[in-house]
Amino acid sequence: MESYKREFIQFLESAGVLKFGDFTAKSGRKIPYFINAGDIKTGDQIAKLGEFYAKAYLEKVGNKKTVLYGPAYKGIPIAVSAACALSKHGLDLPFFFNRKEEKDHGEGGVFVGYKPQAGDEIVIVEDVITAGTAIRESMENMRSLEGARVVATFVMVDRKEKGKGEDGKSAMAEVEAEFGFPVYSVVDVYDIIEYLEEDEKNAENVQRIKNYLSVNGAK
Repeated sequence: MESYKREFIQFLESAGVLKFGDFTAKSGRKIPYFINAGDIKTGDQIAKLGEFYAKAYLEKVGNKKTVLYGPAYKGIPIAVSAACALSKHGLDLPFFFNRKEEKDHGEGGVFVGYKPQAGDEIVIVEDVITAGTAIRESMENMRSLEGARVVATFVMVDRKEKGKGEDGKSAMAEVEAEFGFPVYSVVDVYDIIEYLEEDEKNAENVQRIKNYLSVNGAK
């Protein structure tokens, strides 16, 4: 395993972002592990998370100027921290996020921050994709942005789970096919399994994740 992947998984675990147990995903699936960016609670932690996203961005997109979009609520601090980290690498990107409910007073509207213009290319930064539900909600929100388009999505972890179709394709592959942009992840669930297998005390969690993937894993 590449060192940065191990470093990232160790960070997720130490920050309490990666948990093991019994959880329910946004898709409604019962899952044996959970990735929750909402458990990032300190300035140091969010700065480190932003740096991992920045490294992934620079690796996949390069120094290209885009606009970062963080879906409410967990995507908001990710977008801010990634923008701050990228600025330290000499890439100053604008960012924006959405409200859960459209505001009908003041400046109004559903978005806060930078107002995307025609020709802008948008990069969504999220925590995870399970069945693609949150990404589809984001795309629905952005239908009002005339002339701007989403060119990529970045997430912490690719769960490697099948999406909504009956062909067994992964949720990430479905999103890519449906909307025509790539979805990148810092690590995937098999990286997490490999990391856990380095310590025998994790055997039960490893087996539970493997059992889950045998039913819900993408082909």
